[in-house]
Amino acid sequence: MDVLKKFALTGKTVLVTGASSGIGAHLARVASQAGANVVLAARRVDRLEQLASDVHWLGGQSLVVKLDVTSRDSVEAAFDAAEAQFGGVDIVLNNAGIGDAQRALDISEEDWRAMQATNLDGVWRVAQCAAQRMVKSGRPGSIINVASILGLRPGTGYSHYSAAKAAVVQLSKSLALDLARHKIRVNAIAPGFFKTEMNDAYFETEKGQNYIKRAVPTERLGQLHELDGPFLLLASEAGSFITGEVIAVDGGHVINSL
Repeated sequence: MDVLKKFALTGKTVLVTGASSGIGAHLARVASQAGANVVLAARRVDRLEQLASDVHWLGGQSLVVKLDVTSRDSVEAAFDAAEAQFGGVDIVLNNAGIGDAQRALDISEEDWRAMQATNLDGVWRVAQCAAQRMVKSGRPGSIINVASILGLRPGTGYSHYSAAKAAVVQLSKSLALDLARHKIRVNAIAPGFFKTEMNDAYFETEKGQNYIKRAVPTERLGQLHELDGPFLLLASEAGSFITGEVIAVDGGHVINSL
């Protein structure tokens, strides 16, 4: 087989949560360019319509679904819609998430629960629903959870976020063990700092720019296209013997000296 064809997603259906912006929107386009049908899932459906137009322009097929990962009914409905349109989901990019910086002493009960509800519970809920349907239909699959380097190494002001992402790392490994016999692979991507809506304002400041130069060996933010390779590896047949792994895409940030 042509080595590049191993990375193709032709004939596959990819469901992307948090597809309305940032990493989710970008990798949805990548999946489409690789030949996949793409289910675009997020709470902000108005933004998904433009993304669906982009996918169509690229020659792909897409389905827009409103999805709240904190609701079991919403998750089930999204998978129902995907099955009705494309026959089922082969690959999940579990990307929906929220994030903000707060000192540990200032985090309220509500803020703590909201962070875990989306960034941990939501990842588990989507992964479980996907796996249950894959097993029932007898189709192999790949589940890719978006963690963070803050789940591998803590940072000041992110205890609620780091706790959720660290749990996603261990959840991914545990699911990989449980689901391997069903030919379902589960892995995680742990991005470092990429310029997205969530952090754009901070990294425009002198303080933000100085932090990147000091903390990241490559002295820059990541570009979204630098996630394409890890995503396609884990989603495609090229990564068929990879499960339970966490790939940090961070310019060396997490291995930098203290």
